[in-house]
Amino acid sequence: MQSNLQFNRTITNKKVVLMDQPHKAVSEQDMQNEWQQIQAAQADPALFRPLYDRYYEQIFRFIYRRTDDQNLTADICSQVFLKAIQKLEKYQYKGVPFSAWLYRIASNEVSQYFRNVSKNRIVSAQDHQLNNIIDEVVEQKDEQLQQMLLQALDQLKPTDLELIELRFFEHRPFKEIADILDITESNAKVKTYRILERLKKTLTK
Repeated sequence: MQSNLQFNRTITNKKVVLMDQPHKAVSEQDMQNEWQQIQAAQADPALFRPLYDRYYEQIFRFIYRRTDDQNLTADICSQVFLKAIQKLEKYQYKGVPFSAWLYRIASNEVSQYFRNVSKNRIVSAQDHQLNNIIDEVVEQKDEQLQQMLLQALDQLKPTDLELIELRFFEHRPFKEIADILDITESNAKVKTYRILERLKKTLTK
Protein backbone atom coordinates (compact mmCIF):
# COMPACT_ATOMS: atom_id res chain seq x y z
CA MET A 1 0.00 0.00 0.00
CA GLN A 2 1.25 3.45 -0.88
CA SER A 3 1.83 5.58 2.19
CA ASN A 4 -0.43 8.60 2.64
CA LEU A 5 1.98 10.24 5.07
CA GLN A 6 4.54 12.89 4.26
CA PHE A 7 6.84 14.81 6.57
CA ASN A 8 5.97 18.47 6.89
CA ARG A 9 9.55 19.64 6.29
CA THR A 10 8.96 19.20 2.56
CA ILE A 11 6.23 21.79 2.85
CA THR A 12 7.75 24.37 5.17
CA ASN A 13 10.91 24.61 3.07
CA LYS A 14 8.96 25.80 0.04
CA LYS A 15 7.43 29.04 1.23
CA VAL A 16 7.52 30.78 4.58
CA VAL A 17 3.85 31.75 4.49
CA LEU A 18 2.94 28.06 4.44
CA MET A 19 4.68 27.24 7.70
CA ASP A 20 2.51 26.15 10.60
CA GLN A 21 1.47 28.81 13.08
CA PRO A 22 1.00 28.18 16.81
CA HIS A 23 -2.66 27.49 17.58
CA LYS A 24 -4.04 30.43 19.53
CA ALA A 25 -7.04 30.30 21.81
CA VAL A 26 -9.85 32.65 20.83
CA SER A 27 -11.61 34.50 23.63
CA GLU A 28 -15.37 34.45 24.07
CA GLN A 29 -15.45 38.20 23.46
CA ASP A 30 -13.58 37.82 20.18
CA MET A 31 -16.00 35.12 19.06
CA GLN A 32 -18.98 37.29 19.97
CA ASN A 33 -17.49 40.21 18.00
CA GLU A 34 -16.92 37.88 15.08
CA TRP A 35 -20.48 36.60 15.29
CA GLN A 36 -21.66 40.18 14.83
CA GLN A 37 -19.52 40.41 11.70
CA ILE A 38 -20.99 37.15 10.42
CA GLN A 39 -24.54 38.35 11.01
CA ALA A 40 -23.73 41.52 9.08
CA ALA A 41 -22.35 39.41 6.22
CA GLN A 42 -25.47 37.22 6.30
CA ALA A 43 -27.50 40.37 5.67
CA ASP A 44 -25.06 41.75 3.09
CA PRO A 45 -22.63 39.28 1.42
CA ALA A 46 -20.35 42.18 0.48
CA LEU A 47 -19.42 42.38 4.18
CA PHE A 48 -17.93 38.87 4.03
CA ARG A 49 -14.60 40.30 2.81
CA PRO A 50 -13.05 40.92 6.28
CA LEU A 51 -13.76 37.30 7.24
CA TYR A 52 -12.23 36.11 3.97
CA ASP A 53 -9.11 38.20 4.55
CA ARG A 54 -8.80 36.98 8.13
CA TYR A 55 -9.02 33.27 7.37
CA TYR A 56 -7.75 32.77 3.83
CA GLU A 57 -4.16 32.05 4.83
CA GLN A 58 -5.21 29.66 7.63
CA ILE A 59 -7.49 27.70 5.33
CA PHE A 60 -4.85 27.69 2.60
CA ARG A 61 -2.30 26.17 5.00
CA PHE A 62 -4.87 23.64 6.23
CA ILE A 63 -5.53 22.47 2.67
CA TYR A 64 -1.89 22.58 1.58
CA ARG A 65 -0.90 20.24 4.40
CA ARG A 66 -3.27 17.74 2.80
CA THR A 67 -2.30 18.24 -0.87
CA ASP A 68 1.35 19.41 -1.07
CA ASP A 69 0.31 21.21 -4.27
CA GLN A 70 -0.02 24.98 -4.31
CA ASN A 71 -2.15 25.22 -7.48
CA LEU A 72 -4.52 22.53 -6.27
CA THR A 73 -4.67 24.17 -2.86
CA ALA A 74 -5.59 27.52 -4.42
CA ASP A 75 -8.38 25.88 -6.43
CA ILE A 76 -9.83 24.05 -3.41
CA CYS A 77 -9.46 27.12 -1.21
CA SER A 78 -11.47 29.18 -3.69
CA GLN A 79 -14.17 26.51 -3.66
CA VAL A 80 -14.22 26.53 0.15
CA PHE A 81 -14.90 30.25 0.37
CA LEU A 82 -17.43 30.11 -2.45
CA LYS A 83 -19.38 27.45 -0.54
CA ALA A 84 -18.96 29.41 2.69
CA ILE A 85 -20.63 32.44 1.13
CA GLN A 86 -23.37 30.29 -0.39
CA LYS A 87 -24.11 28.60 2.95
CA LEU A 88 -23.44 31.57 5.22
CA GLU A 89 -27.11 32.29 5.88
CA LYS A 90 -27.43 28.84 7.52
CA TYR A 91 -24.41 29.32 9.81
CA GLN A 92 -25.19 29.42 13.52
CA TYR A 93 -22.86 30.35 16.34
CA LYS A 94 -21.96 27.31 18.50
CA GLY A 95 -19.33 28.71 20.84
CA VAL A 96 -16.34 27.94 18.62
CA PRO A 97 -14.44 30.20 16.21
CA PHE A 98 -15.90 30.72 12.73
CA SER A 99 -12.72 29.11 11.41
CA ALA A 100 -13.91 25.70 12.66
CA TRP A 101 -16.83 25.87 10.24
CA LEU A 102 -14.49 26.86 7.40
CA TYR A 103 -12.15 23.99 8.31
CA ARG A 104 -15.07 21.57 8.14
CA ILE A 105 -15.93 22.76 4.63
CA ALA A 106 -12.25 22.56 3.66
CA SER A 107 -11.91 19.05 5.06
CA ASN A 108 -14.96 17.92 3.11
CA GLU A 109 -13.70 19.52 -0.10
CA VAL A 110 -10.27 17.89 0.24
CA SER A 111 -11.83 14.50 0.94
CA GLN A 112 -14.18 14.85 -2.03
CA TYR A 113 -11.29 15.77 -4.33
CA PHE A 114 -9.24 12.72 -3.39
CA ARG A 115 -12.28 10.46 -3.67
CA ASN A 116 -12.84 11.77 -7.18
CA VAL A 117 -9.24 11.19 -8.29
CA SER A 118 -8.89 7.91 -6.34
CA LYS A 119 -5.63 8.93 -4.69
CA ASN A 120 -4.45 8.99 -1.07
CA ARG A 121 -4.20 12.48 0.32
CA ILE A 122 -1.11 13.85 2.04
CA VAL A 123 -0.83 13.85 5.82
CA SER A 124 1.97 16.16 6.95
CA ALA A 125 3.83 15.51 10.17
CA GLN A 126 7.08 16.63 11.73
CA ASP A 127 9.39 14.37 13.71
CA HIS A 128 8.58 15.98 17.06
CA GLN A 129 4.85 15.61 16.43
CA LEU A 130 5.26 11.89 15.83
CA ASN A 131 7.38 11.68 18.96
CA ASN A 132 4.59 13.37 20.93
CA ILE A 133 2.26 10.52 19.98
CA ILE A 134 4.91 7.98 20.89
CA ASP A 135 5.31 9.64 24.30
CA GLU A 136 1.56 9.26 24.81
CA VAL A 137 1.50 5.51 24.22
CA VAL A 138 4.87 4.01 25.27
CA GLU A 139 7.21 4.48 28.22
CA GLN A 140 10.50 3.61 26.57
CA LYS A 141 11.60 5.02 23.23
CA ASP A 142 13.13 2.97 20.45
CA GLU A 143 14.69 4.13 17.19
CA GLN A 144 12.29 1.96 15.22
CA LEU A 145 9.15 3.29 16.89
CA GLN A 146 8.72 6.29 14.61
CA GLN A 147 8.69 4.12 11.49
CA MET A 148 6.35 1.67 13.21
CA LEU A 149 4.07 4.59 14.10
CA LEU A 150 4.00 5.81 10.49
CA GLN A 151 2.98 2.36 9.35
CA ALA A 152 0.32 2.15 12.05
CA LEU A 153 -1.09 5.57 11.18
CA ASP A 154 -1.19 4.56 7.54
CA GLN A 155 -3.54 1.72 8.46
CA LEU A 156 -6.05 3.90 10.30
CA LYS A 157 -9.43 4.69 8.83
CA PRO A 158 -9.45 8.15 7.20
CA THR A 159 -11.72 9.58 9.91
CA ASP A 160 -9.46 8.26 12.69
CA LEU A 161 -6.35 9.53 10.97
CA GLU A 162 -7.87 12.98 10.57
CA LEU A 163 -8.68 13.10 14.27
CA ILE A 164 -5.06 12.30 15.16
CA GLU A 165 -3.92 14.84 12.61
CA LEU A 166 -6.09 17.61 14.04
CA ARG A 167 -5.18 16.84 17.65
CA PHE A 168 -1.47 16.00 17.48
CA PHE A 169 -0.21 17.57 14.27
CA GLU A 170 -2.29 20.75 14.34
CA HIS A 171 -2.80 20.98 18.13
CA ARG A 172 -6.47 21.86 18.01
CA PRO A 173 -8.69 21.77 21.13
CA PHE A 174 -11.26 18.98 21.30
CA LYS A 175 -14.16 21.41 21.04
CA GLU A 176 -12.90 22.72 17.72
CA ILE A 177 -12.06 19.21 16.48
CA ALA A 178 -15.60 18.15 17.32
CA ASP A 179 -17.05 20.99 15.29
CA ILE A 180 -14.76 20.32 12.32
CA LEU A 181 -15.66 16.61 12.31
CA ASP A 182 -19.31 17.26 13.20
CA ILE A 183 -19.25 15.09 16.34
CA THR A 184 -19.63 15.86 20.05
CA GLU A 185 -16.66 16.97 22.13
CA SER A 186 -16.95 13.91 24.36
CA ASN A 187 -17.04 11.67 21.30
CA ALA A 188 -13.88 13.31 19.98
CA LYS A 189 -12.12 12.61 23.28
CA VAL A 190 -13.30 8.98 23.44
CA LYS A 191 -12.34 8.33 19.83
CA THR A 192 -8.87 9.80 20.41
CA TYR A 193 -8.36 7.64 23.51
CA ARG A 194 -9.39 4.51 21.65
CA ILE A 195 -7.13 5.29 18.69
CA LEU A 196 -4.18 5.84 21.03
CA GLU A 197 -4.93 2.52 22.72
CA ARG A 198 -4.83 0.76 19.36
CA LEU A 199 -1.58 2.51 18.47
CA LYS A 200 -0.13 1.49 21.83
CA LYS A 201 -0.92 -2.17 21.17
CA THR A 202 0.74 -1.93 17.76
CA LEU A 203 3.89 -0.27 19.07
CA THR A 204 4.31 -2.51 22.12
CA LYS A 205 3.47 -5.92 20.72
